[in-house]
Amino acid sequence: MPAFVIVEIEIHDQELYKTYTLLTPPSIASFQGEFVVRGGETTILEGDWQPKRLVVLKFPSVKMANSWWHSTEYMKARKIRQQAATTRMIIVKGV
Repeated sequence: MPAFVIVEIEIHDQELYKTYTLLTPPSIASFQGEFVVRGGETTILEGDWQPKRLVVLKFPSVKMANSWWHSTEYMKARKIRQQAATTRMIIVKGV
């Protein structure tokens, strides 16, 4: 069953974040993940949610998504993102 990683990002350091965006795709691909949404324009339908940037990743399973998150391949990129941005991130099981 697929799993989705949903990320809300507020970037504080654009230059440092550019490094993150270069490092991340190979780590995602190595766990059979793919970008579904990568910072596209949003339209608010209800509520007061005003995300600065949204990213949605798709993995074959929750296990693969967790493996990516905890991987050495992603560790360096994750540390850079945590310095460059404020992030909310969840994994949700698909249907």
